[in-house]
Amino acid sequence: VKMINTPQFNRLRYIKQMAGAYFVFPGACHNRFEHSIGYVCMFSKTMLKVSLLSACVLYVLMQGHGPFSHLFDQMFISKARPDKKWEHEENSVKMLDYMVRQNQLEPMMKEYGLKLPEDMEVIKEMIRGKKPEDRGEGRNEGRPQERLFLYEIVANKTNGIDVDKFDYFARDCHHLGIQNHFDHLRFFRSARVIKCPDGLMHICSRDKEVHNLYAMFYARCSFHRKACQHKTNKLIETMITDAFLKANKHIMTEGSGGKSYCLSEAIDDMQAYTKLTDRVFEDILFSSSEQLRDAKNILHRVITRDLYKCVGKLETGTKFPQAVKLDYGMKDKDPIGEVFFYSKSDNKTAFNIPRDQVSKLLPERFSETFIRIYCKKNEQLAVAKQHFLEWYQKNSYKILKVIYLEQVK
Repeated sequence: VKMINTPQFNRLRYIKQMAGAYFVFPGACHNRFEHSIGYVCMFSKTMLKVSLLSACVLYVLMQGHGPFSHLFDQMFISKARPDKKWEHEENSVKMLDYMVRQNQLEPMMKEYGLKLPEDMEVIKEMIRGKKPEDRGEGRNEGRPQERLFLYEIVANKTNGIDVDKFDYFARDCHHLGIQNHFDHLRFFRSARVIKCPDGLMHICSRDKEVHNLYAMFYARCSFHRKACQHKTNKLIETMITDAFLKANKHIMTEGSGGKSYCLSEAIDDMQAYTKLTDRVFEDILFSSSEQLRDAKNILHRVITRDLYKCVGKLETGTKFPQAVKLDYGMKDKDPIGEVFFYSKSDNKTAFNIPRDQVSKLLPERFSETFIRIYCKKNEQLAVAKQHFLEWYQKNSYKILKVIYLEQVK
């Protein structure tokens, strides 16, 4: 509660969970604040109970998302600062350090049994997500090998089954009016920690849950297709990104030492970053500054529904800078191949379940990539369609397969 009641954590109240989707699904008005509380506090606690841990471990995930969440992280920063390798998880770590320091939380953390700095390092590792290849002997800073399964609870880099997904499946589907077919409580009931053939401790499921888990991964892919990658949603997010890029150097936020940072530079200073929320949309929209005129005009088009138009959508196996990839959570891999199971007759022996023993109806591929072509000036839409058709016909035999193409008038 002490950590939640800080300005840094409360900042999450003013960042939409689903960014531009709010302009498509009016119910998508929920924020990062409740998502963080939901999966860090409730779900992590539940997982720890089910895993039969004797010790109580505190997890804190300070989300490092910028305004409009992944729009800021993946679309804006990558264009505004293309040479900077940056992920919001790393800013979560910086934000945690800043929050503890600014609010003098270390004495309280020690009072509740945390060992510093060891347990702080564990919390940071939880935020970053620990990859399987980094979990060998001597590579974990905060936990012995028998406790490495703890890194599969919050951000599971082994197979993608974690409480982050459980919460956003339930929460986002509820707010968007999309059916959620995955039952996370059923998963909790059968979860056990077992030493697996790779010599490490993993969270394992009953063998009968294999179909439920395939359903979970399919549900993830389907949700991203219906909501996150919804055509109008991505159009709007592209427009907001364009507006932020035009406003980038003219939106200044004061940080540490009285220094001011522009929109894309605020990620470098946590005092400035704490002040950065979705409010920047209104700051631009209602600005009278001539420097923000172009950005303001784009956002005015968003709220008046004068949107960019989608000229076409193509499937591609080639890596385009703006390509969208839909998958089951492990890129091209079948995620169930990384999951361990146990049987009713022997709950101490872990094993994998081969695909051919699950079902003959499983997909052959677990990912697809596509690109959308947008026209920003609607009066030039007919011309854009004609050029798109000519470009496709010239290049399709090499790299592209058409999924969708509007009729050229």
